[in-house]
Amino acid sequence: MSFRATVLTLHPEMFPGHLGLSLAGRAVEAGTWSLEAVQIRDFATDRHRTVDDTPAGGGAGMVMRADILARAIDHVSPKGDPRPRILMSPRGKPLTQERVRELAAGPGAVILCGRFEGVDQRIIDARALEEISIGDFILSGGEPAALVLLDAVVRLLPGVMGNEVSGDEESFENGLLEHPHYTRPQEFEGRAIPEVLTSGNHAKIAAWRREQAERLTRARRPDLLAAKNQPLVK
Repeated sequence: MSFRATVLTLHPEMFPGHLGLSLAGRAVEAGTWSLEAVQIRDFATDRHRTVDDTPAGGGAGMVMRADILARAIDHVSPKGDPRPRILMSPRGKPLTQERVRELAAGPGAVILCGRFEGVDQRIIDARALEEISIGDFILSGGEPAALVLLDAVVRLLPGVMGNEVSGDEESFENGLLEHPHYTRPQEFEGRAIPEVLTSGNHAKIAAWRREQAERLTRARRPDLLAAKNQPLVK
């Protein structure tokens, strides 16, 4: 079974975007995964195709209506659809590599992209939407966040990356940031490749990479070390 993604959006023209290129694009062509972008306005009932209304209790902006979103979600994800229903939201749980791996191991996802001030809370509750955030900042809509989420997931699907072990030492895969990388030329503007990397001693190379990963993590993301109870390298 291939990974099947359905995105509910007011701007379907934003998809597939970069996901139609490179590894992800070739994986679509190969049938490894599929992407459908569905226009939410198609489920509006008035001639203006209105999808939002003023917030209850007053305030600035507009809120996406629960009834219209319910029709859209139920159409693309009827009863029995095993795919998780996700709402890209700045108040959601932070997206982690662990959650990305879980999604990649599943049948796909239904992703709702919010706009305006957000969506009616009742649709979140009624359709059990999982709120996910890609960071502590605000976007104009959920579409860029959905592209980020799908990018992270698709690259982990079997056969997408050319080298299946190429992601094993990447940032967050083992609770650490990734170690530095080097390649030719041997010297660049007076900076040489660390000697250990050209020594041919694979045990020493592995130890050096681990040490460098721990140092970087300690300096930039000590929260990761605390979460994983990794030893601190001074």
